[in-house]
Amino acid sequence: MVAAGSGTRLGTDMPKQFLALGGRSMLDWSLDCLEGRANVVLVVAPEFVERMGSAGDDSEPERATRVVGGGPTRSLSVRAGLAAVPPTASIVLVHDAARPFCSAEVVDRVLAAVRSGADAVVPGVPVVDTIKRVSGSTVVSTLERSTLVAAQTPQGFRASALRRAHATGAEATDDAALVEAGGGRVEWVAGDIMNRKVTTIDDLPWFEGEARRRSAAANRARS
Repeated sequence: MVAAGSGTRLGTDMPKQFLALGGRSMLDWSLDCLEGRANVVLVVAPEFVERMGSAGDDSEPERATRVVGGGPTRSLSVRAGLAAVPPTASIVLVHDAARPFCSAEVVDRVLAAVRSGADAVVPGVPVVDTIKRVSGSTVVSTLERSTLVAAQTPQGFRASALRRAHATGAEATDDAALVEAGGGRVEWVAGDIMNRKVTTIDDLPWFEGEARRRSAAANRARS
């Protein structure tokens, strides 16, 4: 679980994964889809390692097997987390804490595809907008929308393939791109339109509303 971002793009004074959504931290929501499916290595900014390892913290550190400090880039943070994964692990999932509403069904599809032989598996949703390739203010080309998907996390990997990809020291916006660059077999499975990523402050009202809806539904189910 990659949660080492600073929240700069969100414009907050704390990392976005600690922001409250419907009375719970974004990180807590993000951990839900992995419950019972994976042992979690949580990667946070180095200054938060001690806090996250303290009992009683609002972000429920007991849900993570290990808490480690990340690096200044996403790829370096993933490498720090990967170093804490036991060498006996055969499958590794990489999930961004900024996607709090991933479903267990997506996780199961990703795991099944890795077990079927893929080196890397990306959950994705079809692109609904027309996508233009541009150079400055000039439109260069229009991409064929039917061949595009928007990548999500958690992405799943054969542990050996992910370790080889990161051993190159390359940087990428997602880990499947590193496996792809190394000639690995990368597949995609259906993602979930609710598995959105928190990026800017304008995203928060939707996420807060969805968190409240889910909390209310859970309370009704328990009553």
